[in-house]
Amino acid sequence: MTGRTNAITVVLEKDVRNDDAETILTAIRMVRGVLSATPNVSELSDHIAQERVRRELGDKLWNVIYQK
Repeated sequence: MTGRTNAITVVLEKDVRNDDAETILTAIRMVRGVLSATPNVSELSDHIAQERVRRELGDKLWNVIYQK
């Protein structure tokens, strides 16, 4: 017996304007079997998470370049 997928999450490379995202949403809605495609508006918590990851990766890169 094979499993069944009930949803697929698409993550965009970067935040895009709502009007620009509409063409992406339209394309996804055209795929056979898609019931709905709704945008998720980025929030402050998203920005904070991105900045923390960027800082963590920057620190790791710095430690590789300038080993103690």
